[in-house]
Amino acid sequence: MLSNNIYNIKTITDFHRLRGLSKPEHPLVSVINYADIQHNAGDYMRSWVLDFYSISIKRNINGKIKYGQQQYDFDEGVMFFIAPNQAFKIAVELDQAVERSGWMLLVHPDFLWNTPLAKNIKQYNFFDYSVNEALFLSDKEETALNHIIRNIQQEYHSNIDKFSQSIIVSQIETLLNYSDRFYQRQFITRKVSNHQILERLEKLLNDYFDNNDSLSKGFPTVQYFADSLNISQSYLSNLLTVLTGQSTQQHIHDKLIEKAKEKLSITGSSVSEIAYELGFEHPQSFSKLFKAKTKLSPTEFRQSFN
Repeated sequence: MLSNNIYNIKTITDFHRLRGLSKPEHPLVSVINYADIQHNAGDYMRSWVLDFYSISIKRNINGKIKYGQQQYDFDEGVMFFIAPNQAFKIAVELDQAVERSGWMLLVHPDFLWNTPLAKNIKQYNFFDYSVNEALFLSDKEETALNHIIRNIQQEYHSNIDKFSQSIIVSQIETLLNYSDRFYQRQFITRKVSNHQILERLEKLLNDYFDNNDSLSKGFPTVQYFADSLNISQSYLSNLLTVLTGQSTQQHIHDKLIEKAKEKLSITGSSVSEIAYELGFEHPQSFSKLFKAKTKLSPTEFRQSFN
């Protein structure tokens, strides 16, 4: 259904029909060969919203795809996770002459009903990354996932019986668990990119306090820095935890305490004034955080310099 230049696709059957594919063998789960998908002129102009999960590996798109706020080449295995009701957009017009490859796994939430995965799937943070960060796979990792996809496809191609749902759901969960492992690997191996994010975060933190943004914008939030870095809150905190052992919130608190110590030691501003300058609505909240971090109250810290 097209509304305000946004395609909202309600069912997997509708997706098959829209993309020129034959009717799915199962209405709630489908594995699609990406090369079989037909793209229509103007697809790159629209945003898309699906009412079901989409997990995919795509290659050879012949250009860049805008995935949230970033763009990616598709000349290597790149994996995307899109949850129901998340919007995404193809940022470049696709060249039909190029031979694309990869697969898409479509899973309707109803297929997971009354299974543990129905609840647990929300714990896989990379579905939040569907609008921010792709997963880059090695050949070995992609081979492992391709094997799982073949198992899923083979199961629903066979005669459906009372065991089929649980077997397919267990395979989907295995796919997600492997993907989770590969994301953790990516945090570590993509060091240059990740360290650039750390450097940019450090600069954003310094600028926030040095430019007195806290006076106009209030206490710095994880959302603010994630948006400024064009990545999700979950991805940023997970990345920082893997690389530094601290979450984004802890980094913000550490920088805030650093600036507070500076103000307490070299200015004559009162504790309340410093609290407001740092974005706190209530000086008591500032004093509580400062003491939790330093074991001293702001006044005791200042007195230690006298």
